Amino acid sequence: MKAGDELPPLTIPITRTLIVAGAIASRDFQDVHHDTEAARAKGSPDIFMNILTTNGLVGRYITDHFGPHAVLRKVAIRLGVPNYPGDELVLRGTLTSLGGDTAEVRVVGSNRLGHHVTGTVTVTVPAHPRKLPEPTP
Repeated sequence: MKAGDELPPLTIPITRTLIVAGAIASRDFQDVHHDTEAARAKGSPDIFMNILTTNGLVGRYITDHFGPHAVLRKVAIRLGVPNYPGDELVLRGTLTSLGGDTAEVRVVGSNRLGHHVTGTVTVTVPAHPRKLPEPTP
């Protein structure tokens, strides 16, 4: 790999379950992430994904590409348009730098409304990953 190389895109269907489960898993109990009527009362057409879920999806995109020994060192993202139920989030990445066992990737995630997330991720992939102990029966 070299700077300028593109990672394969990842398409993620945005479901109500994903939005609600992501909010609850990240302990974000704001009603706009799980209650359609409350979201509408606050001016949104529907519930929408929180930034913590988006952050997790960006991390998954990077570790899926770089493998199980990849370690996220820095995830710096900014949200744009919301992810609503029924959307598809398409994550794309471009390698911006590579040095030793560390890479920096520019990530853009888009849906039907435009860019949902933009940012950069710094990841290391150790040349000699530490072997985890086998689980005991």
